[in-house]
Amino acid sequence: EKESGPSAPTLALRYNEWDYRRGGYRDKWCTLYEKVLEPVSSNFMVMTLEKYRTQNKRLRRQFAMLRPSHRVVRRRRYGDDIDLDALIEAFCDTRAGLAPSDRLFTRSLRVQRDITTMLLVDMSYSTEGWIGLALKEALVLLAEALEAVGDSYGIYGFSGMRRSKCELYEIKNCSEAYSPLVQGRIAAITPKEYTRMGPPIRHLTQKLLGLPSKVRLLLVISDGKPEDYDDYKGQYAIEDTRKALLEARGLGIFSFCITIDKSAHEYLPHMFGMGNYIFV
Repeated sequence: EKESGPSAPTLALRYNEWDYRRGGYRDKWCTLYEKVLEPVSSNFMVMTLEKYRTQNKRLRRQFAMLRPSHRVVRRRRYGDDIDLDALIEAFCDTRAGLAPSDRLFTRSLRVQRDITTMLLVDMSYSTEGWIGLALKEALVLLAEALEAVGDSYGIYGFSGMRRSKCELYEIKNCSEAYSPLVQGRIAAITPKEYTRMGPPIRHLTQKLLGLPSKVRLLLVISDGKPEDYDDYKGQYAIEDTRKALLEARGLGIFSFCITIDKSAHEYLPHMFGMGNYIFV
């Protein structure tokens, strides 16, 4: 379902929502609108990279070590070069009257990384102030690190109000370069409304399934637990988010959460699983 207009969403989709109280889904309960976040002209990127220059260098160096590399396999029947050790052994076997091996070559193999990461950033009103700034700075450092390793990745923000207005903001899609345009969108991230996590998680799960990567990762960056203006709060919101993450896991998508919430240990182990989150 598409809408028109100068400021209209580009796409509207309906998603189920899990109601743990009755042990079933509410069919097509939430409407999610996908938009592209408009970039702003700002010195935020320059200031962030200067502020965290040391950390950024360390992160990029660590991630660069994970870049695809070449390794040499020995004793191949066919290859790119002579395996000198194997050749000497074959010569000695021949002189000794033994049948020499025909595995006399080395072959250079490229170690491939086939990973796609989706970064899902909380843009709810609770991120106003230093929390929102910290989330954006963390996002910049993550993007810089992923650029260093060369993995495919996308960046999306989420917010909304009630089940009829869940919003997902495209900041960078997986085929887009990490350009000044994308950096302008990161600078444009601002607190908006509430934190209904289920619909954006289900939507990005579908996006990840449409990509050819063997390993797919969903990384959520948030300041707190899911909550919306209606009855999407407390145990209901936690259980729906947990169900959305379990659906993703059942489809082979790994999820991880970075949070600033001090009470994260009370609910994140249940939502994401033990060891699948970190408190900053």
